[in-house]
Amino acid sequence: MTDLVVRRLLVDLDTPFDRHWAGGDPFVSAWFDALSMSFPRGEQFFIDSVRAGVQALPEGERVRFADEVKAFVGQEATHRRLHELFNRQLAAQGYVNAWEGRIEARSRIAERLDPRHGVAATAATEHLTAIMAVYMLEAPQQLEGAEPRLRTLWLWHAAEESEHRSTAFDLYRAMGGNEPWRRRHFWLVTGYFLTDVLRQTADNLRRDGQLWRWSTWRSGWRFLFGAGGLVREVFGPWRAYLRADFHPRQLGGDLGRAWLERHPQAYRVVGDASA
Repeated sequence: MTDLVVRRLLVDLDTPFDRHWAGGDPFVSAWFDALSMSFPRGEQFFIDSVRAGVQALPEGERVRFADEVKAFVGQEATHRRLHELFNRQLAAQGYVNAWEGRIEARSRIAERLDPRHGVAATAATEHLTAIMAVYMLEAPQQLEGAEPRLRTLWLWHAAEESEHRSTAFDLYRAMGGNEPWRRRHFWLVTGYFLTDVLRQTADNLRRDGQLWRWSTWRSGWRFLFGAGGLVREVFGPWRAYLRADFHPRQLGGDLGRAWLERHPQAYRVVGDASA
């Protein structure tokens, strides 16, 4: 049995939205746009990795993880489809997704390795997304003034990332993954993520004609490093992953559950959204 639930988000992503949909802020819009560009191929990597990981387990262990992995796949497949729709709007606005190709190249390398490597990379990335999700749920003012349907998309996604934060981590340990490799993958994933998100955000801003504006840099500094900013707030939870006694459940999932309980009109529960 699992507590994970597959949901269908009830938002319209076919209607075009403004370039600066995040409260008119070019930097914040470009940052979230960059994240969205990583999701379709990134979520597919997570799906493929946990499926391969489960198949590598002894039969008894496969049964133990079956329901949770099925629900994890369903949630991630739903995220993938929604961000494909979001990204189509970005492409129509003239943005170019360069991040996706780098994820594809790394995924092909991972396919040739022991499946524990893919699951370790998934667990590491899921921790990054989970701590950013908790931050967004704690500081929803970062999306203040955003187009309501897109604000709902990001906070719903954050709630589900918080919800399934332990799946890949627990699977890695069940596969016999060791601690040194868990930490190595976390350092590697962190390096890739920081490089890729900044490159894609900068390119989005360049194509938007906003990269070299003082107001853009000021907004970016405030969003990332200012009081209550992303980097300041997530550094402690980021570092916690390196502890020997770490487990994702230590982050807590109350904020995600609370958001889902407060917004039942935003989604409906479905039986199976896997792909």
